[in-house]
Amino acid sequence: MAAGDLVAWASSGAMLLTGAPTGPPRPEPAGVAAAAASAAVDVAAMTERFGARVEVDGPALLGERAAIAGFARGGSVSVGGAARFERTADGWIVLNLPRPSDAALLPALVGEAVAVDDWSAIRRLLARDETAVLVERGVELGMAIAAADECPPMVSPGRAITRASSLRRVRSRPLVVDLSSLWAGPLATSLLAAAGARVVKVEARARPDGARQGPAPFFDLLNADKECLAVDFHDPDDLEVFRRLLDAADLVVEASRPRAMAHLGVDPEVLLERSGTSWLSITGYGRVEQPERIGFGDDAAVAGGLWLAGDDAPMFVADAVADPITGLAGAAFAAEILGSERAAVVEVPLVRAAAWANRAPVQAVVGGDDTDGWWVEVDGERVPVAAPHGRTPAGRAAPLDAHGSAIRVEFGAR
Repeated sequence: MAAGDLVAWASSGAMLLTGAPTGPPRPEPAGVAAAAASAAVDVAAMTERFGARVEVDGPALLGERAAIAGFARGGSVSVGGAARFERTADGWIVLNLPRPSDAALLPALVGEAVAVDDWSAIRRLLARDETAVLVERGVELGMAIAAADECPPMVSPGRAITRASSLRRVRSRPLVVDLSSLWAGPLATSLLAAAGARVVKVEARARPDGARQGPAPFFDLLNADKECLAVDFHDPDDLEVFRRLLDAADLVVEASRPRAMAHLGVDPEVLLERSGTSWLSITGYGRVEQPERIGFGDDAAVAGGLWLAGDDAPMFVADAVADPITGLAGAAFAAEILGSERAAVVEVPLVRAAAWANRAPVQAVVGGDDTDGWWVEVDGERVPVAAPHGRTPAGRAAPLDAHGSAIRVEFGAR
């Protein structure tokens, strides 16, 4: 581990988010900062191939949401508060419950009628079953649940699934259709927009991007330079506009389970050959390996090996760390595609990106306190552990369907 990686980790803001709620932050996952920096270098190199070179501080992105939302270190509870480590009969699982509908599945997970807020009873019931049994049951229920280290180390955060047989024309201002939501996908497409791509953000009218309900500055940061279209997928005219938009796109970025697209009659590989449209899939656990499995940034990170041992329970690394890592890596893959004459279907699963970012732990002396600040010793010098910090949004994100009328005219039936 190079001293520079430890400095980058201490300076990123993510180190301050890692460890027990009280006491010093943890230096061990410093390799995550190195991975983020590496992905940012790739983004800069690849965006320059089709548009403007985009340079970002990759490690700083790891703590960006926490800076904006005011999140703090949670230890065995995630920084955002929705995920938690829970003991099983033979180890630990991560339960991620960001929505009321997720908590409603807890009685089915533990196999007994229990109040969803009775954590004393829930913990007692979870401790009866083995980790593998609970994970399998939770996945079948559609829960974001994981065990540690499910994914082995990876040499790349993503991979090409299919490449087009024919060449495509490289456009100076490519059209990117963003079907993703929350963090990883919108981060990737925001970097493509900064490079000069035209990005159209498509949301279901009945179910907009849930990040619209979060801190507005964070949503603005990821979506400010995008056109916004809301689609009623039960309306034949809207569905036709949606399909025409996909056919016209150079790249589609999506984060849904494959069956969702199949239900709409959309097959990425057919689209690839018919229209030369590339496809970037950002799922929890892989479009091919585990296509129906739900995953978010905290649970997928743990499954990819990004977690820490604690005195009483395992602990999370930074804030949903698989999300920004995947967003950066996804942007690099997407930019490479947009600058290439060969279209492709590519995937960057959260768990794979986390496993790629998981490096050998580093040991270092950490000193200070919460009052005067923490520091980490690097080559005999004290490097301050920085607080999370975020970029300034380029502007306000457009309201839902703000550009719908114009897009319907442009891509409507002829």
